[in-house]
Amino acid sequence: MDTQTITAKIQLKTTKEQVDLLKSTMNSFMDACNFVSNYIYETKILDVNKVHNNIYKIIREKFNLKSQMAASTIRVVMPKYKTLLKNNKKKLSKKDKKNQWRLVKFKKSDLSLVWNKDYSFSETKHQFSINTLKDRIKVNFYENGLERFDNKDLKFGTAKISIDKNEKCYLHIPVTYEIEKLDIENVANIVGIDRGINFIANTYDSKGKSKFYNGRTIKQKRATFIKNRIELQQRNTASARKKLRSLGRRENRWMQNINHCVSKALIENNPKHTLFVLEDLTGIRKSTQKVRLKDRYVMTSWAFYDLEQKIIYKARNNACDVIKVNPKYTSQSCPKCGHIDKNNRNKKLHTFKCKNCNYQSNDDRIGAMNLYRLGLNYIVNQQTDIIINGQVPLVRGTSQVSRDVPSR
Repeated sequence: MDTQTITAKIQLKTTKEQVDLLKSTMNSFMDACNFVSNYIYETKILDVNKVHNNIYKIIREKFNLKSQMAASTIRVVMPKYKTLLKNNKKKLSKKDKKNQWRLVKFKKSDLSLVWNKDYSFSETKHQFSINTLKDRIKVNFYENGLERFDNKDLKFGTAKISIDKNEKCYLHIPVTYEIEKLDIENVANIVGIDRGINFIANTYDSKGKSKFYNGRTIKQKRATFIKNRIELQQRNTASARKKLRSLGRRENRWMQNINHCVSKALIENNPKHTLFVLEDLTGIRKSTQKVRLKDRYVMTSWAFYDLEQKIIYKARNNACDVIKVNPKYTSQSCPKCGHIDKNNRNKKLHTFKCKNCNYQSNDDRIGAMNLYRLGLNYIVNQQTDIIINGQVPLVRGTSQVSRDVPSR
């Protein structure tokens, strides 16, 4: 058995008094985090124990936080500065070491609740107990946040609280549970998934069928986002900068929803015990130096990693698994005879024609077919190297084209 961790978003059935109490707790925690942030920024101390010994009592007295919450503020702030310095160290030269430090600010949503200390769950009463500035509150919740975890042994992690404009409270809990690990001997289907920009995903499976998820509408909407972003950047006013941040968050939410829809469709369209084969796209961002300037934003904003993560966790929830293989030559290799030649592919026309055996097809479909071939080779020989001599030829199959992204 293997384990899987997913963040469950659970809506709480809170009263007006409970909402006000949670808000005041979130405000105090936020103020305490900003106090700790100022202390670290001024002292440049990055040792958790030293900071704890120096200001723990001050945090408790000044912000009226319970012991665990006061300790959590330091453990919430410290990683932010370590990440900031690590990222800036790569960007800035040695002469600019002083500029590596920047004051980090915190918001209400950063309230951390440690399991069994700041919050707990009662199975008998079926409610959460949450710590506040005054007393613990007992809160019921809507079942749809946890219904997917029925009949599973759950382990809860450090949670966060959020309150929307309509004063609806949500508890965001990392839930860890055991999942069935796919054994190679039980693989019933192999699916190669080629990810791209014109087509978000292209698949080829054991039945010889292909499926395309069109990404042209996404490119068009992204173009609108770019146009609006350029206009706001040119204004360079406070309201424009605020709108720019809001636009970025909206684009991110929209793209995540698209990836949810595509990954859900990929899993639902294939049976259990399916092995999905993806390209290992580590370091793909570095290739932007070879991309035309006008196309660079499209390349750098390509959310391939988010789609990959959603495919992985949804596949494992469905008794499937995912492997990542070397993408070398997957777009240049003929899936029928194994001949490799960069001239096999015509990028402008999106076609593939083998110079050796004249096999031809759509170039995106070829990528999915070669990934399928690598998955088959992994099952047979326990290796993921490209088969240059065509030891495992593929059978030509039918093609099904999906013009629109499926509903979530």
